[in-house]
Amino acid sequence: MTTFEWVQGVVIGVVVAASAWMAFRKLLPKTSTRVLAHVSASLNRDGRAPSLRSLGRRLQPAAATGSCGDGCGSCNSCGPAVAPTEAQPLQFKPRRPS
Repeated sequence: MTTFEWVQGVVIGVVVAASAWMAFRKLLPKTSTRVLAHVSASLNRDGRAPSLRSLGRRLQPAAATGSCGDGCGSCNSCGPAVAPTEAQPLQFKPRRPS
């Protein structure tokens, strides 16, 4: 393998990994927050190197603010859930002849 093929493989691997991480964060936000908190806690322990502890503090997810906009849904203080609307029948319209 040439150097170009190695570099190409590394670049493609980084792009695929970044895309997978972004999809994970977008599609599974609570799970990704739990995973990030676990990784952060394991890096930020006593006895770890200062660089690892610093990385653990930077990776720590933001704490929930407890406001109605953070999406926690645990206290039900944001008001009642939206009532389901009545089902409306579909209305099909015939195509106009061309």
